[in-house]
Amino acid sequence: MAAATWRVLRCWYPSLPQVFRFPVAQVHLGRPKMRASQQDFENAMNQVKLLKKDPGNQVKLQLYALYKQATDGPCNVPKPGMFDLVNKAKWEAWNALGSLPKETARQNYVDLVSSLSPSSEASSQGKSGADEKVQKSKDIVVTSGDGITKITFNRPSKKNAITVQMYQEIMLALKNASTDNSAITVFTGTGDYYCSGNDLTNFTRVTGGMEEVAKKGPLALREFVSTFIDFPKPLVAVVNGPAIGIPVVLLGLFDAVYASDKATFHTPLTSLGQCPEACSSYTFPKIMGPAKAAEMLLFGKKLTAREACAQGLVTEVFPDNTFEKEIWTRLKEYAKLPPNSMRISKQLIRKNEKEKLHAVNAEECTTLKAMVLSEEYINAIKSFLSRKSKL
Repeated sequence: MAAATWRVLRCWYPSLPQVFRFPVAQVHLGRPKMRASQQDFENAMNQVKLLKKDPGNQVKLQLYALYKQATDGPCNVPKPGMFDLVNKAKWEAWNALGSLPKETARQNYVDLVSSLSPSSEASSQGKSGADEKVQKSKDIVVTSGDGITKITFNRPSKKNAITVQMYQEIMLALKNASTDNSAITVFTGTGDYYCSGNDLTNFTRVTGGMEEVAKKGPLALREFVSTFIDFPKPLVAVVNGPAIGIPVVLLGLFDAVYASDKATFHTPLTSLGQCPEACSSYTFPKIMGPAKAAEMLLFGKKLTAREACAQGLVTEVFPDNTFEKEIWTRLKEYAKLPPNSMRISKQLIRKNEKEKLHAVNAEECTTLKAMVLSEEYINAIKSFLSRKSKL
């Protein structure tokens, strides 16, 4: 073990030889846009030594695992014996990171330390300001309590339509939720709608020509969908009303979907000259069968909540007049379950799918890139905007 790491661990575990068990942590802190430098990494290691508050055993294991992954790469040592509980827990935490690249582990270590540091508030002025945008955003509201991080679409006057800025805020909210103290993360909407898909301004404020749209749009979509694929905690949708487009196709990446009986699910992709997205070309046929998936993805059939439940897209439907009370009571109980056990269970359930989902996401975005430049797509968008302007 590196000397620096040993000194840190001795500070945390003054009686290290004593036998006791730490929970095993599975860490995936998202896909950073910038890589941390070696100096950033070393500064983070120094910050760890200055922490005044014990971050807890699970976070300590996360830090240890990320440090080892960043310096030594994937776990390459034999598993300690069953009675060496401390080293066995550390080995399991490191081994759980699999083939995570050193650069990513280094960045994730820096991000985690930054979230723990008491100086993070003072240093936030030197950041890009993205963290503050989530907290101050009126359109994406993030709250935490009772073991739940709630991410709310909050544009009821616009049927909770998603702007370009909101996409960025959702990704940041998920990144933060992946490392906070909550057990589960829940998406829901304010008002009558869950979410009505893309805001019209996403089309009307396009700059740089269609070639620029074809270049940047699919790349942004791929990054956005990847945050859902990689999210490590249980992810739940509380669908309080109609859902249209991207929020519907994303549901195949959620772990549970609960709906009011007033909710509907509509995917008018082909009417906009588009193809399936958010891995729905794979998840929908797997969930509901090829024929039913084709009705939604090819023909844009709108499903009621009970139809969506019968086809497996929705977990359970509740009467609208008791929906909020019933579902939040249930989710608060779920949030009391051991969080690390839920993380690891999700990893086991999803591990054989993750590589496939990333491949599907890449293929869908590549296909969309070609379609955006077609005359059919341009005419479909013009027709859509024309219809909306007359409403």
